[in-house]
Amino acid sequence: MERRDFLATSGAAALLAASVVSPAQAQNAPGWNKAAFDSKSFADAAKALGATSAPVETKDLVLQAPEIAENGNVVRIGAQSNLANTTQISFIVEKNPSALAAVFDIPAGTDASVSTNIKMGQSSNVYALAKVGDKFFYAVKEVKVTLGGCGG
Repeated sequence: MERRDFLATSGAAALLAASVVSPAQAQNAPGWNKAAFDSKSFADAAKALGATSAPVETKDLVLQAPEIAENGNVVRIGAQSNLANTTQISFIVEKNPSALAAVFDIPAGTDASVSTNIKMGQSSNVYALAKVGDKFFYAVKEVKVTLGGCGG
């Protein structure tokens, strides 16, 4: 192996290693919302994220999730907010041990569209929760899991 190849390979490996964050590191990160990620229900998660009143269901928040997830270990979900000035989109899985699955901050002037893979332990309602100013809006869809993921 030539020196140039070694440096390129080791540099990429170091960059990859530096970008991996363990759950323990994430919990100590600035801005980590422990109460939200420890929540056990949709209402508790919304409250921990800053909702002062009950979130309102809307057609302007589109949740993409499968009707049937063949494997609960990897369920692809996404959300697109057509609500002006959306600043955050979160995903909540009602029957997971920790209901809040992900939180995405949306920078001003960008498209409020996110997607991720989540784990689901069993069939459950999945919520997309969008923050607009001090108000929260949601979309919900039931996802049936045929092979358990977290705890299944």
